[in-house]
Amino acid sequence: MQTSVFDSPKPTLTDDEVARLAREHFGISGPLRDLDSERDQNVQVGDHVVKIANEAEQRSTLELQHAALQHLAAVDPTLPLPRVLPPGIVQHQGNLLRAVTFVRGAPYATVPQSPHLRHQLGRFMGRVSKGLHGFGHPAAHKPDFLWNLDAAQAVRPWAAGIANTDDRAVIEAAFRRHSQRVVPLLPMLRGAVVHHDANDYNVLVDEHTTTGTPSSNVSDRNVSDRNVSDLDVSGLIDFGDMVFARQVNELAVTLAYGLLDVDDVVAAGRDIISGYVSEFPLTAEELRVLYDLAATRLAMSFVISLHRSREFPDNEYLLVSQASALRLLRRLMSLRPEFLHFAAREAAGLAPVPQHDRIVSWLQSADCRPAAVLPLDLRRAGRVVISLADGAPATRFTDPVESWDWMRAQMDAVDAAVVVGRYDEDRSCYAGEQFHTDAPEPRSVHTGIDLFIGEGTTVHAMLPGTVETVVDNDMAYDYGPTVVLRHLTGDGTPFWVLYGHLSRATLTFVRQGQQVAAGDVVGFIGDHTVNGGWAPHVHVQIMTDLMADPEVGFDGNFEGAGEPSRMAIWKSIVPDANLLIRLAPETFADHRADQPAALEPRRAADLGPSLSTSYLHHLSIVRGEGAWLYDHTGRGYLDCVNNVAHVGHAHPHVVQAIARQAALLNTNTRYLHRTILDYAERLAATFPEPLRVVYFTNSGSEANELALRIARTVTGRHDVVALEWGYHGNTNDLVEISAYKFNRKGGAGRSPHVHLAELPDPYRGAHGNDGAAYARSVATAAGSALERNGKGPAAFIAESISGCGGQVVFPDGYLAAAYHHARAAGAVCIADEVQVGFGRVGTSMWAFQSQGVVPDIVTLGKPIGNGHPLGAVVTTPALASAFANGMEWFNTFGGNPVSCAAGMAVLEVIDAEGLQSRALTIGNHLLTRLQQLAQHHGAIGDVRGAGLYLGIDLVSDRATKAPATTVAAEVANRLRDRGVLISTDGPHDNVIKIKPPLVFSSDHADILCSELDQALHRAVAGSFAAP
Repeated sequence: MQTSVFDSPKPTLTDDEVARLAREHFGISGPLRDLDSERDQNVQVGDHVVKIANEAEQRSTLELQHAALQHLAAVDPTLPLPRVLPPGIVQHQGNLLRAVTFVRGAPYATVPQSPHLRHQLGRFMGRVSKGLHGFGHPAAHKPDFLWNLDAAQAVRPWAAGIANTDDRAVIEAAFRRHSQRVVPLLPMLRGAVVHHDANDYNVLVDEHTTTGTPSSNVSDRNVSDRNVSDLDVSGLIDFGDMVFARQVNELAVTLAYGLLDVDDVVAAGRDIISGYVSEFPLTAEELRVLYDLAATRLAMSFVISLHRSREFPDNEYLLVSQASALRLLRRLMSLRPEFLHFAAREAAGLAPVPQHDRIVSWLQSADCRPAAVLPLDLRRAGRVVISLADGAPATRFTDPVESWDWMRAQMDAVDAAVVVGRYDEDRSCYAGEQFHTDAPEPRSVHTGIDLFIGEGTTVHAMLPGTVETVVDNDMAYDYGPTVVLRHLTGDGTPFWVLYGHLSRATLTFVRQGQQVAAGDVVGFIGDHTVNGGWAPHVHVQIMTDLMADPEVGFDGNFEGAGEPSRMAIWKSIVPDANLLIRLAPETFADHRADQPAALEPRRAADLGPSLSTSYLHHLSIVRGEGAWLYDHTGRGYLDCVNNVAHVGHAHPHVVQAIARQAALLNTNTRYLHRTILDYAERLAATFPEPLRVVYFTNSGSEANELALRIARTVTGRHDVVALEWGYHGNTNDLVEISAYKFNRKGGAGRSPHVHLAELPDPYRGAHGNDGAAYARSVATAAGSALERNGKGPAAFIAESISGCGGQVVFPDGYLAAAYHHARAAGAVCIADEVQVGFGRVGTSMWAFQSQGVVPDIVTLGKPIGNGHPLGAVVTTPALASAFANGMEWFNTFGGNPVSCAAGMAVLEVIDAEGLQSRALTIGNHLLTRLQQLAQHHGAIGDVRGAGLYLGIDLVSDRATKAPATTVAAEVANRLRDRGVLISTDGPHDNVIKIKPPLVFSSDHADILCSELDQALHRAVAGSFAAP
């Protein structure tokens, strides 16, 4: 270790000698003033400084300093640094002399600090590093130089001479951290010539002018009483410690002194680091060890100053920063080194945790399929979200028993299963000493999600993994028994999930190193006597890094709250646990305006009373996604009935197509545009010949109106043959042909021009499964029309599967025979595919194809635009030509570009995602499950359907087939309360209809059947096996 220059005393030339030498060698004169220095004698002479080097100083060292200053002046002329006076270095007896310009300003240590000044400090030193980048000099290579941070371990033995035990312990800990974290990375760190001594007395500060350049005020003016916003870094002096070392040392030294006596080392460090990297970026490896090196510099400063002060007790400069350095070192050593690493990255504008984005991306991917953390489906479970922020109602209770009683009352009021505590909420409930840190504020922002539920409830691993730790963190307000599991992303990146506030039984239920599968029980909810003194709950949080102690490893405890000012760092270390729990985002939103109680009076006042609302307890639905609908509380409901969202609620491809076209053009069909033609061709291609002419409307009702108009125009007739209990739309003409409307409450009865044929219902119909027998009633009805008007019917209209009739699948051959009779009577055959088309039946694109027929006209609606208002009529060229009798058919919005873009997108998704075959596969699975249920529930009279268009006919007596209307309504409401949506239909409202979006999965089907099983048990008094 090079210590001779430090072992030699400072020169002590008299003022007269200095003045004479200044005149003789450098031609300067002026008032003299001694300046502080560690090992040289520095004297201000007017506007210059004469520097008398220590007798042990090498000429080459001074040449290095001069070369560096000249280099910096050339590459960054505006950088305020000393300028070397000619003739350079001169000899005076045993000392080397030189003179430089005086840099004005007050020492950084003597002025009030501000974020601006610290940022400028970092930026200034970044300019120095940028200027020295590429500079070299033989004399800079001094690996054994005393102050060289690269060689910090060389002065480590001097720590043994520290008398105070606590002081010695923190100093030795800093050197150990350097050995563990820095030394192994030294080969990976860039080398450079560095100033290496930007201490708070070598950095100068002065008022800045409007141009940003330092003012020329005299150096000894009292800067400390100036407005801090007026202060700026005005210069850097003392290049005596220059050395070739690790580049990062420059900023580490700057931090070591720039953070002395600050209120918040992390916030202040952010100021300095951000300034530095704005001029000179650091590498990831350099940022990893930056704070470790700053702590090491403080430890070195303490032991070197202490060591040298014993040799030179009269040199007060040696101990000028020792107390402040020790205080700062204690603060740095109290923080986890990895936290400081992440703080440095955040300050440098990088993601604090390098692997954070990679982990979060995987957690959001389809490859991550977490199991439920509690033994209930949190997506469908009712929930109450509480706040523990200062002043919130929940904070009134300090007693955990009273707190839990209050929470249960909140749950009972809305039939909820769980209480949820928010992530990233600033709370007032953290009273333990462990929440107070080096920062000026306590750790008060919650970094997990709390799920409050009864003690003893099982807690489950959400992913497969390994038990990292099982410990009892038994301080008051702590976690109590805690399990931490280690998991891996698809590329092998580790992350961890902590489950806190568990029961003591957990401590022996799982063991460290144990492998667990997703869904395995890993613990139990603890009560307030063991869980840290809280109402029973599990605190769940994800950690992207354990920030383990480099000496003892991870001890099983981890912060569950962070300081408000440091949350940008904490949220990278501990991302939202909802990435795994997956509560809907609406769970955490302010939903007061969307509560049913708020909407119901407005609906009653603003909308017509003929509009009905589903379920006994009305739903306020705010969002849909896939097969799920979400209410105002974020509770999910499995949608088993809304066939309008054919390819899934808010399918991104459809949404994007609508948005893209809406931003481009939306007009009517009086102009040529390619979108309508592309879509018409694509749609017509899904039909058998000769169905290839398309008309676009805005709904299924409009489509059926147009179909009747075409039929009446080309036949010259008016009467219509329709099926019993059919429904075709909401217009006057369609209500008149819809027995489901005119033959029920509020209906006017059948109009004379409407002739009804029997509903071919294999379960309730008079002819069982005899399609031909039912079809004869079409001939009868056509004959009735002939008798009435002498012409016969214009049209025979029928759904390809009866929806409002009770999801009735017609007997084989029925439509072929019915169409034969209708056409024989001169009628046009209309297939209403508004509900059942677009691959829903699974075996074919259109339900009529399963009957082996080709209609004359097909009407489409509901699923055609996935919720966008769109309908269509597809017919033959012959009928289209006959319809063109001179009267224009025009629909203002029908066929507009946006609607056509939506329709095209739906067809593309059906093809791309194989939804037709999916409907068949999932539909068959669901049909089998429902048939199995029928064996255990006597209330199920019949299960029927095709693909994902199914019905369950509920009866109170299987022998008489008496419809169980009340039971059906109760089942629908019970399912709603369990997060599953179905509805009832049929002439007696006793048929449970199932027609979900085609993205419905086998898991969804199993949820439906499981909940339906329970609902039937509860809705029916007793059950019996089917005969």
